[in-house]
Amino acid sequence: MTHRRFFYLSVAFLVVIYGLQACNNSPASHPVQAQLPDTISYNFHVRPILSDKCFVCHGPDANKREAGLRLDVPEEAYKALKETPSAHALVPFKPNASEAFLRMVSKDSALIMPPKTSNLKLTAFEVSIIERWISQGAKYEQHWAFTPPNLPKIPEVKDSSWPENEIDNFVLSKLDQIDMSPNPEADKEKLLKRLSLDLTGLPPTLEMMDNFLRDVNGKTYERTVDALLKSREYGERMALHWLDVARYADSHGYQDDNYRSQWPWRDWVIHAFNTNMPYDKFISWQFAGDLMPNATKEQLLATGFNRNHKITEEGGVIDEEYRVEYVTDRTNTFGKAIIGVTLECAHCHDHKYDPISQKEYYQVYAFFNNVKEVGLESSVGGPETYAKKPLMEISNADVKEILKFVNKTDTNKLIVSVMGDQDTLRKSYVLNRGVYDAHGEQVEAGTPKSLLSFNSKFPKNRLGLTQWLFDRKNPLTSRVFVNQIWQEFFGRGIVKTSGDFGMQGELPSHPELLDWLAIDFMDNGWDIKRLVKQIVMSATYKQSAVISAGKLQADPENVMLARASRYRIPAELVRDVVLSSSGLLNKTIGGPSVKPYQPSGLWEGATSGRGILATYQQDHGKELYRRGIYTFIKRTVPPPVMGIFDASNRDQCEVKRLNTNTPLQALVMMNDPTVLEASRVLADRLLQEKNTGEGRITKAFRLIVSRKPKASEIKILYEYYTDQLKLFKRKNTAEKALAVGEAAMSVNISKTEMAALMAVITTIYNLEETITRT
Repeated sequence: MTHRRFFYLSVAFLVVIYGLQACNNSPASHPVQAQLPDTISYNFHVRPILSDKCFVCHGPDANKREAGLRLDVPEEAYKALKETPSAHALVPFKPNASEAFLRMVSKDSALIMPPKTSNLKLTAFEVSIIERWISQGAKYEQHWAFTPPNLPKIPEVKDSSWPENEIDNFVLSKLDQIDMSPNPEADKEKLLKRLSLDLTGLPPTLEMMDNFLRDVNGKTYERTVDALLKSREYGERMALHWLDVARYADSHGYQDDNYRSQWPWRDWVIHAFNTNMPYDKFISWQFAGDLMPNATKEQLLATGFNRNHKITEEGGVIDEEYRVEYVTDRTNTFGKAIIGVTLECAHCHDHKYDPISQKEYYQVYAFFNNVKEVGLESSVGGPETYAKKPLMEISNADVKEILKFVNKTDTNKLIVSVMGDQDTLRKSYVLNRGVYDAHGEQVEAGTPKSLLSFNSKFPKNRLGLTQWLFDRKNPLTSRVFVNQIWQEFFGRGIVKTSGDFGMQGELPSHPELLDWLAIDFMDNGWDIKRLVKQIVMSATYKQSAVISAGKLQADPENVMLARASRYRIPAELVRDVVLSSSGLLNKTIGGPSVKPYQPSGLWEGATSGRGILATYQQDHGKELYRRGIYTFIKRTVPPPVMGIFDASNRDQCEVKRLNTNTPLQALVMMNDPTVLEASRVLADRLLQEKNTGEGRITKAFRLIVSRKPKASEIKILYEYYTDQLKLFKRKNTAEKALAVGEAAMSVNISKTEMAALMAVITTIYNLEETITRT
């Protein structure tokens, strides 16, 4: 009980802080380059240096530009200096005549660039890169991500027997260049666990494991992939990432943070993934379903994506200030989630690194500025406030005839916030310094020219914006989504900064592979399941996660993909693994969010006292055992256990979660009532079966860890079981240990044996391997 009190105290004060990849994020490093490349590429060698060290003062932002010098465009960099007309910042082929280079290598503290006051410094390697680039002609290139992808040739490789599809050729070609070999295929049990968790978020069943182990001709793997892709749980697993992207939550946010009934939109997302809705339709419906010709109720429901942002219910606020805040949120989410650009950095001024002006930011903003909404529609109230106008009502008839995927089980009125534009166009302006009422130049809807000019044939509304998105000339849409999907299966995108493909973003580790996947995705109808199957059928995906000392030293982040990545599974899946392996899991798809066990007082300690979310009303019965994706998210007090395992608080769009390793996570696994109850229930089930002590432990281990235990592991666990059996008999504390959770307990089972086996199972749940994708 002491441990449990400590656990509750810890989570009560936990604050999980998440940051956007915003204006000043620096790209992480690739593996160290040992020597200078023979040919210097502006995109891959020079631009990252200039962007990181120079563009803040000599880049796109005219307001912050020093000495009138701009280094991000060639015509400006080549021309005579404003302050010294006889000199030029860059003179192609002549480093010693290039004033910019001379300042970089100057020993004079008053002249050296970057200046010492900036706290930035060029390394000797970076200076050598700049020098060689100038010597080779100082040739500029358009930023790689702002150029439409071209279909690359499938590379030839030394070992033609290893690739299983085109992905492998690109990966192995890179490994050949650095004399590194890929890992062998993972053993069957680990591979099946990986596949099942990645495609459904659930561990494989004993029957699946036995069938997979019996396979001798290798055909079972693809059959298993197809079966998992067809399972209902696939949609839930895929939806989890999209809920982070869409900042879905069950409360309005801000101080009062009262209830919102947005869950039918979540049901639609799961349905869309399960029916394999093409990505172009998936996005177009969410951004402009209400503007489609003869729009259906399903298309209207899909637009809930752009109403998932926080909405205030606090009296006394300035209406227009908050309405502008909502539009700003949609604009920033569009940039980060759909085109992988930090548009928000141009909200108050021209972008400091990317060629996006403040005016262009507000041209994109204009697409989302015509919604028929206000900043404050109502204060905290009853069911009529659970969605904000524009809204749609979902009737029982709708669920029976049109929206069959919505899990509405009662006759209560159900409303959902959706999109809907005014009849007349609301004027949009550049907002000086980003201030809601500081109107500057009036603007029309448009897109940044550096990405792709907006086609005059497209309507200047959200429907036209989706047509711009899926124009084959758009350089970002396909790349960004393919990269996000890759990230879900490898723990890291081909572009590590999945929300920033701009100048400050990470360079792609495998640029040709990214372009090939992006074009192949478009050429095959934006088919998401096909893309997922390509990835999991590759030899790259199937590799063992075992890492040698040499590979760990050469490539600690596994950028080159010479092994499978090994990392802890997402927060929701930790819960799912526990519930599924114990037999407690309620597999109902969709419906309202649920409130599982939670330390008392958390909501009550952070509330205005108004609304139905002022106090935490825990659910009971089968609702306690729903999957993690359905856990109720109150924005101001997100689920504490989920937060400890790095779940998003859904305050803003998030395209990649943190993945931390902290002592609090161990405390959760040791003390969380869900884990302890699952241990008790599984012990109860196993004791009802005719089996030996070792046999029961073996079965529990397989259900939880998804592999057969070694003899040495069984020996340790069985010895622990016998020790616990003696302890509970001596101290007579079995009933106290078993008094956790609401699930029923068998009356004809020895409580001492159950408590001892429960302790063993809790230990298995606490193995690092249990919640790790291996």
